[in-house]
Amino acid sequence: MMQADKFKNAGIGRGDNFLKNDFVRTDQISWITGESLAGKQWLEWATHLQGFLNQRLFLGLFSFESHYAHYRPGDYYKRHIDAFRGESNRVLTIVVYFNSQWLPEEGGELVLYKDNQDNEGIKVVPLMGTIVAFLSEEFPHEVLPATRDRYSIAGWFRINTSMADKVDPPL
Repeated sequence: MMQADKFKNAGIGRGDNFLKNDFVRTDQISWITGESLAGKQWLEWATHLQGFLNQRLFLGLFSFESHYAHYRPGDYYKRHIDAFRGESNRVLTIVVYFNSQWLPEEGGELVLYKDNQDNEGIKVVPLMGTIVAFLSEEFPHEVLPATRDRYSIAGWFRINTSMADKVDPPL
């Protein structure tokens, strides 16, 4: 896994709207820029997936952003959708897990809800090699606390919502 000093405390929002909020989330992240070999290979894989999805499903995916996520024992991310306030550019979320021999009693599940009225959801155990994909703005979800360190990559395929006075994605 990555060195601990590469991770920073996660927050919500972006740019001037970024806020560290322990009520909402307590995980740590490290954005994937392609500077490491693993990061470069991951972004190349995502680019190939983006091309496939655009060709087969006509999604118009324009860019991809992702980060490594580290949840220490007890860390969580409360129920949310993967969209920034006032923006609708994240289309498809993917999550990949790197936790070998994970047991269901260790917690840390991703819970996907069908809508805001759903209180049960579907739990996904964060077991090594599991990949989850869902529509970013359609499915509320959360990460439950675990009893051991939990590692994953979360990524978002985006559409281009640039306008004359606003470049998206931001530079």
